Amino acid sequence: MKKQDNSSAAGADRRDFLKVGGVAAGAALATTMLPGSAYAAGTDPIRVGIVGCGGRGTGAGFDVLRAAKGVSIVAIGDVFKDRVDGARRELEHLARTDDEVKTHGNTVTLEGNCHVGLDAYTKVIATPGLNYVILATPPGFRPIHIEAAINAGKNLFTEKPVGVDGPGITKVLAAYQLALKKKLGVGAGTQRRHQTGYVETMKRIHDGAIGDLVGGRCYWMQDILWKRARKPGMSDVAYQIHNWYNYTWLCGDHIVEQHVHNLDVMNWAMKAHPTKVVSMGYRTRTDPGYGNIYDFFANDFEYANGVHVLSMCRQITNCANSVSEALVGTKGTCQVNSYSINGRRVMPRGKNDNRPYVQEHTDLIASIRKGEPINELKNVAESTLTAIMARMSAYTGKAVTWDQALKSKENLMPAGLTWNMRLPVPPVALPGTTPLI
Repeated sequence: MKKQDNSSAAGADRRDFLKVGGVAAGAALATTMLPGSAYAAGTDPIRVGIVGCGGRGTGAGFDVLRAAKGVSIVAIGDVFKDRVDGARRELEHLARTDDEVKTHGNTVTLEGNCHVGLDAYTKVIATPGLNYVILATPPGFRPIHIEAAINAGKNLFTEKPVGVDGPGITKVLAAYQLALKKKLGVGAGTQRRHQTGYVETMKRIHDGAIGDLVGGRCYWMQDILWKRARKPGMSDVAYQIHNWYNYTWLCGDHIVEQHVHNLDVMNWAMKAHPTKVVSMGYRTRTDPGYGNIYDFFANDFEYANGVHVLSMCRQITNCANSVSEALVGTKGTCQVNSYSINGRRVMPRGKNDNRPYVQEHTDLIASIRKGEPINELKNVAESTLTAIMARMSAYTGKAVTWDQALKSKENLMPAGLTWNMRLPVPPVALPGTTPLI
C-alpha cells in the first residue's frame, strides 16, 4: 500500500521531462527506435502493459497516462476477471474524459489484450510492440514477474516492495544486473525519491547540512487495515490472493509491504543498507480473516559505520499514529517528511510538491527516450530486504544480519502453485520458537 500524499497539483506544468532525483530530462533524442528494442527514442510511443488490475495497478495506469505524451496502454492482466473488467472500464473512461490525458494524445486500446489467470503476466509481457510493463500484483509474485519482464527485454515499472523473502530478492538482484546489461529502464514505486520536497531535503542532507549522520528513526503507525471475506466457491489460493494483505507469503507482512517506504528513506539518507537488525513484534488480533501477519514491529537497525536507526510500524486502531522519518547529525537534525532541517523548512514559501506518483513515470519515460535509462531496482531490492530481515528477526526473536537474510533458504512462495490447490494458512510466527531459516 502506498501512503496517499496531499501534495498540491501545483507544478503540474513541469510534469514532462523535469530534472528530478538525478534524472536528466528535457528535449528528447530524435533517433529511430531499433527493431525489437525496448529503447523508445525521441517521442516514439510508450506501449504499456499492466500486470495487476487492483487499485494500485489501475492507479498506476492513470499516472502513466498523465506522465508524458505518446503513451498508450495496450494490455492488462490479473488473476481475477472482475478486476480486469473494472480496470478496463476505468482506464477507457479516463482516456475519453480526462483533459490532461486527451491533451497528451494518450490512448487505451485493449481489445483482445485483456488476460485472466495466474499466467496472465506472460500474456501481457508477450503483447506485440509492448515496451513498458507495470507490475502491481501482490508482492509475493513480484520476483517472478520482474524476472520475466527483464528476460523479455521490456522496460519496467515495478511497485514496491519487490519480494517477500531472501530467495526472491536474490532473483531480483540478478534481474537488476541483467537489466543493466540490456540497457533497460527500471523504475520503482518508492515515490518519495521523485517527490520535490524529499529530493531537495535529501540533497541538503548529502551536502552536509546536518553534518555526519549519527542516528535516525522512522515510523509507519496507523489503524488496522482491511480484510476481505471469502466468496462462495473460492479455492484456498483464490481467497488468499483476494485477501492478500493478510498473508505473509503474499505481502511480506505490513513491515515489508508498507514500512518499506520509510526504510527506503533511511537507506537513501545513509547511502547504504543496514548490516544487522534486532526486532520485536507480535499479533493481538484474533480474527482469522487477518491471516497470519503481525500487528506491530519495533526494530533496531545497525549500519556499517556503527549508526543505529530505530524503526517502528504498527496497525492497531485507536492508537497514536505517525508516518515519518527523522535524522540526527553532528550539526543538527532533520525531520525529513516535513522537509525541515534544524527547524527551518527546506521548501521555500509558495513552492509546493509535485505529483510523485506521476513524476516517477515521467522520469522513467524521459530516461528511456533519452537513451540513458534509469535503473532503481537495486535500491528498492535493498530497501525491501531491509524490511524482510527485520520481519525475520521479529518472527524468530533472533538478531539477523544482512547476509543471513539475503542467503536465507526460506522461500515463502508455495511450491507448484495452482489455482485450485489446497493451501492451509501457516501458523502465526512465535518468537523464540519459529526457526531462522
